[in-house]
Amino acid sequence: MLYQFHELNRNFINPLIQWAEASAKLFTNPVSPLAHAPFAQRIAAGYELMHRLGKAYEKPPFGIDKVEVNGKEVQILERVAIEKPFCNLIHFKKDLSDAEIAKLKHPKVLIVAPLSGHHATLLRGTVRSMLENHDVYVTDWIDARMVPYSEGPFHLHDYVYYVQEYIRKLGPDLHVMAVCQPTVPVLAAVSLMATENDPMLPKSMILMGGPIDPGKSPTQVNDLATDKPFSWFENTVIYSVPPTYPGHGRKVYPGFLQHAGFVAMNPGRHAQSHWDFYMHLREGDIASAEEHRKFYDEYNAVLDMPAEFYLETIKLIFQDHVLPKGTWEVGGKLVRPQDIKTVALFTIEGELDDITGPGQTQAAHDLCSGIPKNMQEDYVAQKCGHYGIFTGRRWREIICPKVGEFIKKHS
Repeated sequence: MLYQFHELNRNFINPLIQWAEASAKLFTNPVSPLAHAPFAQRIAAGYELMHRLGKAYEKPPFGIDKVEVNGKEVQILERVAIEKPFCNLIHFKKDLSDAEIAKLKHPKVLIVAPLSGHHATLLRGTVRSMLENHDVYVTDWIDARMVPYSEGPFHLHDYVYYVQEYIRKLGPDLHVMAVCQPTVPVLAAVSLMATENDPMLPKSMILMGGPIDPGKSPTQVNDLATDKPFSWFENTVIYSVPPTYPGHGRKVYPGFLQHAGFVAMNPGRHAQSHWDFYMHLREGDIASAEEHRKFYDEYNAVLDMPAEFYLETIKLIFQDHVLPKGTWEVGGKLVRPQDIKTVALFTIEGELDDITGPGQTQAAHDLCSGIPKNMQEDYVAQKCGHYGIFTGRRWREIICPKVGEFIKKHS
């Protein structure tokens, strides 16, 4: 009933939120008499803050229309390469002729985005930087509440199969880059393909800030997954999608609960951020206020996760540690990272990562013992947190160039 109550509450306060939005505009629009009243800017700031705290946030667009390639501006066309019930594979195609694209010799890269609350658009900065020197594809996971119940469940092994299908579609001259949570299913997908001597194996894997071995340097996220019994997750965070959505009846881990968990990890920081936003509006600091809007438009846009996928991830990956223990079976086949011999491996971690602790991603090197040492690299970004390894200044100036060099070396 919690999901239904959430929807009822949202519908109840929606008129108030719309009124707050309209009022903020009345006190800022220069043609409105109220905009010239005493303290108009302060009043407008209060109304906008109320609006943003209460509004529903939809999935934002990637919004990558153009990038600079070899000193020239090139238009980008966003196309769906493969459409599946729970995920669309998006191709960010450069608007050039086939001959021009061939001349660029840009390596093909599959960026596997996490299915862990936020939309794939959280990797917008990652994609934009990679596009300058690579042909980029991205997994765009679909909000589970929007997937009709008739499409059936989505399990952790389905994630592995999706990744394998994308690799086979784009390979063999492909490099796979997994950010955070998908490092685990990506390693499983490539391991199973290596065991079967699949000719479509990718050239390399770039694993970034993921829980390959959650037992190393446990964080608050790891502690939550292990301190509670599995039954707690089944009975506390799983709800049915209400009738107002196409996925009516589907069991999910709702996005609004995930968002509450994100905020609860750093409540003081978020409260200060909203207060700063109010002050920026009061003082007329439009640039700083717009930065706040952009960040929270993305941060507050969350999706529902399929219950079976979420629960299996908690049980198998975080509680039972089946990957580092070598006991994980997918479709009756054992996941054996040691069978990978021809796929180069690059792991990237943040020194200050409070979501995936240092050492958790590096563990992939011990598991992938069959990969020659000259095909393995590791990088720890100093003074860098979780999000900093794939977005922001350090990503653009330090990490992305290292990724590009690694891909070039193993193309």
